[in-house]
Amino acid sequence: MTTDHLLPALTARVRETAHAAASACPCGGAPLADATLADRPDATVVRHAGTVAKAHAADADPAELALRVTVAARLPGILLPPLAPTPVALHGRLVTSWPYGTPVDPKDPDAAPWEDAATLLARLHRTPAPTAVPAMRGPVKAARAVARLRTAAPHHPATAAVLHAWAALPAWARGEAAMPDTTTLCHGDLHLGQFIRHPAPEGPWLLIDVDDLGTGVPAWDLARPAAWYACGLLPPDDWNRFLTAYRAAGGPAVPPHGDPWPALDVPARALTAQTAARAVAKAVAADRPLDEAERSLVDACARMAPVGP
Repeated sequence: MTTDHLLPALTARVRETAHAAASACPCGGAPLADATLADRPDATVVRHAGTVAKAHAADADPAELALRVTVAARLPGILLPPLAPTPVALHGRLVTSWPYGTPVDPKDPDAAPWEDAATLLARLHRTPAPTAVPAMRGPVKAARAVARLRTAAPHHPATAAVLHAWAALPAWARGEAAMPDTTTLCHGDLHLGQFIRHPAPEGPWLLIDVDDLGTGVPAWDLARPAAWYACGLLPPDDWNRFLTAYRAAGGPAVPPHGDPWPALDVPARALTAQTAARAVAKAVAADRPLDEAERSLVDACARMAPVGP
């Protein structure tokens, strides 16, 4: 995942940051204060006590990432503020530093903070960008997932359904044209893993991960739970809790009353195709059949293709 040098250098960096920020680091010199939270091609994240360092993707644009970090610094109470205002270079990667927060427990789905998440998202969408910011990267990331599918699994039985559903989308949803909304501030990659409590463990919920933050179509941020609901992967009660709370908080992505799907249809289709593309590519890489959830995504793509958005 990482180079031989990046992970130890990033761990040393997060220790240095933690010890510089506090007169007495709560680690007490214990090695258990170090933890690797993620190690993927697009992000390596390490923690030391109450400090987190993230090495962003190798192709991250320095100027754009700096703008996104600036937005996080200027919107406390919505986004987790960084510990330093500017990304730094480390072994060819851009690194940012953040306080640690308590994440959503993936083993306790009943405790998922759907109402808090929706309210926080509505606040983000209603807040003008405090500085110039690039376009939200959601459609571009979806296009990359589909491109990987074409390369990794061109002959898989599920690939055709995913590609047909993708081809039916408008150009903006495929990252091939400007989005119809260029002013609303959006997260760009919203899911429950993007929410933490800070200060840990019981502070208010905040949004994290600014890599895809930017202006664009706010319905994109509702599209993943909407797609899961449409595919039968998210219980209707959870979807209704999320949608009701978003509307109650004045979120602009959907009308305050009535059918939300005219606004959600295209983004939900795009996220379904993106998630299915990733699932098929991963299954091929692991030389295994699709599991039940992955088949549900592919089946949804097959149903979408004959009926355009």
